[in-house]
This record gives sequence, C-alpha cells and structure tokens, in this order.
Amino acid sequence: MKLEGKVLVAQGGGPTAVINQSMVGVVLEARKFTQVTRVYGALNGVQGIINEDFLDLTQETTHNLEQVALCPSSALRSTRDKPDEAYCKKIFKVLKAHDIRYFFYIGGNDSSDTVRIVNQQAEVAGYDFRAIHIPKTIDKDLVLNDHTPGYGSAARYVAQAFMGVNLDNRALPGVYIGVVMGRHAGFLTAAASLAQKYNDDGPHLIYLPERPFHREQFLADVEKTYAKYGRCVIAVSEGIGDGKGTPIIAKLMKDTETDAHGNVQLSGTGMLGDLLADLIRKNLPISRVRADTFGYLQRSFMGCVSDIDQQEAREVGERAVQYALWHNLDGSVRIRRTGFYSVDYDLVPLEEIAGKTRHMPDEFINAEGNYVTDAFKFYARPLMGSGFPSANRLRAPAVEKLLEK
Repeated sequence: MKLEGKVLVAQGGGPTAVINQSMVGVVLEARKFTQVTRVYGALNGVQGIINEDFLDLTQETTHNLEQVALCPSSALRSTRDKPDEAYCKKIFKVLKAHDIRYFFYIGGNDSSDTVRIVNQQAEVAGYDFRAIHIPKTIDKDLVLNDHTPGYGSAARYVAQAFMGVNLDNRALPGVYIGVVMGRHAGFLTAAASLAQKYNDDGPHLIYLPERPFHREQFLADVEKTYAKYGRCVIAVSEGIGDGKGTPIIAKLMKDTETDAHGNVQLSGTGMLGDLLADLIRKNLPISRVRADTFGYLQRSFMGCVSDIDQQEAREVGERAVQYALWHNLDGSVRIRRTGFYSVDYDLVPLEEIAGKTRHMPDEFINAEGNYVTDAFKFYARPLMGSGFPSANRLRAPAVEKLLEK
C-alpha cells in the first residue's frame, strides 16, 4: 500500500561540501511521486522539527535547488542536539500533526540513531510511516559503508593543503604540524598522505586515533626524520590518545575545555598543535617549528569539492526516496564499492548503523603506527575525484661551480 502524505527532509551534525546534493536529491526525486502532497525542509535539523520551522520545498524552483546543491554547508542549517527518547517523542508528535509520512535525515551516527528512535515511536503508535537515514560525515566513520558523502571533498582539501605545506616547508625547512579533524577515526588525517609525489615529500609522519600516541616515540620519529631530510612535515589527528583512550591534549595541559556533550575540546582550540610544537622545541635542537589547526576549513571549502563526492551525495538522496516510496522500506542507505572505481547502494537496518563507529583497518596503517600503507592510498585516491593536482619540481641540471670556496 502506498502511503500518501508529506515528505520531510532535515540535515544534522557538521556541514560538508556536498550535503546539499543529498538534500536536493531527496526533494527533486520526491516531487516526482503522486502520493507526495508536499515536500518540507526542517530548519536547524531536529530542533527545527520540534519548533515546526519548516520550508515548503515543493514551491522552490528546480533551477535554484540545483544552484544550492553546488554550495557547501547545510542549506537547511543544522544542529548539534542529540535527541533522547523524550525528545524523539516530541519529534514524532509534530510529524504526526503535519501528516508527514516520509522522513529523511541526512547525518552521521547520532542522526541515524534519531531516525531509529523516531521510527520506533511510529511503530508503537501504529502510525504508517517511513524513515530513512542518509549517510553524511567527513570523518568517514559510519560502519558498513565503504565511505560516506562529504569525506572525499574534505580529504581532497586536506591532501591539497599538505601539498602546499610541503612545498613551503621544502623552501624554508623546519618542522610543520597540521592538526586534522577526527576524534575517533583517522581516515581524514590519513588523506594527507595523498599529497606525496616524491619520496622525500611530506607529510613524513602521520598519527591517527587508532594507534596509541607515545610522547617519547613521537620525539624519536621527528628527530630521525629531521636528520634524514633536514625537515619534517607531520599530520596529526585531533583525536590522538594514549593506550587507555585519554586524549593527548588532556595529558599535555592542566585545564581542558569540554563541549556540550562532555567531550574534551580537541582541534577547535588550536592547543594540540601548539603543545606538540612546544614539545619539540623543548626536547629537540630544532628552532623552526610551526603548527596549524585546519578546523572548519576542511568541511565547506568551495575550491576543493570532489566530483565523485558530489555525484554520490546526490545519488544517496535519490535512492533514499526510492527505497521509501517505491519499496515501502525503512533503513539507512549504504554505499558499497563494487569495482575500481564503481559503487552501488543498498539499504541496511537502522540498528546496524546507529551508535557505532568505524575505525581505520589495520591494513591501512604501517607497523610503526606513524604513517599509512599503500593500500590506504589506493583505496582513497578515487574518492578525491577528477582533476586532482600534483606538485612538480624543477629538473634542470645544476651549473658547475667555477670558484673555489
């Protein structure tokens, strides 16, 4: 039986460069179905749902939707609210009042869990309703998915940023530390490795949350690399921790800030890079040490959008609508790699995605725990999209010296 009623789409969590492609995919595909009476967009994610802050996207022009799809960040705006069961009951109450029969939520782990709970509320109430989670996260930490929309573009930014950093560091040698987003998973930091073209290119060292970070080993790695190349470029995940999972930033400083969910503030403060740089200055005979925190720049930089990322973000939105309206199903859309390079999509139960975190597999990390393997590079390169640049060097021969020194 086809459900007749309204469609609601919302965006949650951190923005990405391609999340609007998914939203537009939902809107344009849903407007094709005769059983859909209206297509609404909720402003500010789940917060907008309980406040009934809706836009009627049925009345938006196709041309403008396509223009919005090309823009980074969340056009419907977002929220960091983490709904519990009571919050989800309020969401369901609003959905029922507006006769919303199809709910599409674009987001990461927390968003998938929200969809799961809201769907349970509908089942308990005996309300005919379909809910689909659409994957999104630059961290690429959703389980079961080969990758997630948003990652390719953010990874492309990180890789290109380290290309430039390496050229700068080669011209004026020293130690450079770049802190990249990734609280629990190191996929985005690992993308810095794609900046390398020549054997002595940086980043020379990469530190990920999947491996314990030891201060003494870090200093030894930097000292060895600097002795070999006369410089050292380092990519560090904001989430690096000790063997017990304690964030390094919490161990290196006395007072730490926490966010609304009790998590220690990591790269947002810029402190991790400064603390690591200071650690090198105090323990090694290296004076030129610099650190940057990439922060929000990774998420919505307009100049580094992967075309593959855009295409797949649009398709997961379209497929979500097709699963709900053609097949009358609930679940989370999953991206599966089917070749080199191709993907396909299927639907998995919400409970298999919600509340779980994917980590870098062992085969992507070197034995020393301070870099990635070629297997990761082969895996990640297609996600960067077409037109991925490379940094070249002068190859002209040196002129023979005529004067004795």
